[in-house]
Amino acid sequence: MPNVEKFSVALTPELAVLVRNAVETGEYASCSEVIREALQEWNRKRSRRESEMDGIKQLWEEGLKSGPGRFADMKAIKAEARRRLEDTGNSEDPS
Repeated sequence: MPNVEKFSVALTPELAVLVRNAVETGEYASCSEVIREALQEWNRKRSRRESEMDGIKQLWEEGLKSGPGRFADMKAIKAEARRRLEDTGNSEDPS
């Protein structure tokens, strides 16, 4: 790795054991590899979450642009859900 920057990282004893075990069992060649992969996974997770939030924001905006809702309150929404459930022949209560 020609272009690397070194950091000092403090881990709890439990995490240190996990890292050492991963190296000792041969799953990883070094502690740095374990930490590097963990950070890469953390970054992928953050990217997925950001993408999901962007999708939710888009849906929210579309909902706002679509105008006011048909139902006055949560009671009316639940009543509609029950009606739809009955129409499908399912007798489970959605509440």
